[in-house]
Amino acid sequence: MKKETWVLKIAVIFIMLPVLAIIVFGFPAIIRDAAESSMQMAIVLYGILAALSLSIFPFAAALFQSFKLLNYIDHNEAFSDKSVDALRKIKRYAFSIAAVHVLSFPLYFIVGEVDDAPGVILIGLMFVSAPAVIAVFAAVLEKLLENALDIKRDNELTI
Repeated sequence: MKKETWVLKIAVIFIMLPVLAIIVFGFPAIIRDAAESSMQMAIVLYGILAALSLSIFPFAAALFQSFKLLNYIDHNEAFSDKSVDALRKIKRYAFSIAAVHVLSFPLYFIVGEVDDAPGVILIGLMFVSAPAVIAVFAAVLEKLLENALDIKRDNELTI
């Protein structure tokens, strides 16, 4: 493992830890709150739980693609089609996470209104905006890398 990327690889691993904490500690708390509340609120909380559950898989897949991208950098394959494919997959996973939370955003609004807690609405907004920003950034990097690959291929053909 090269010195340049080991910190980033450790960071990718540590990024998954809060998600695991939410799964272990947050999901039971949401289920407990749903069991103690009214039937309508239970449906809303289970909807939020379903959205969080649906977004875990693309999140883990995006982290795996990030790890693969760092491995490509380690093996001096940063400017390759494999890197472009990894960035494209990261972009798609991030957009899918954002889409899931856009669809579930009204549920966060309902919980915020019923509990009179505007912070819940901001948390829902964070679940929408963070993956959207990552997806846009990955799209920009993907386009830049494609252009760099085109320039590299043109230079290889030049004698």
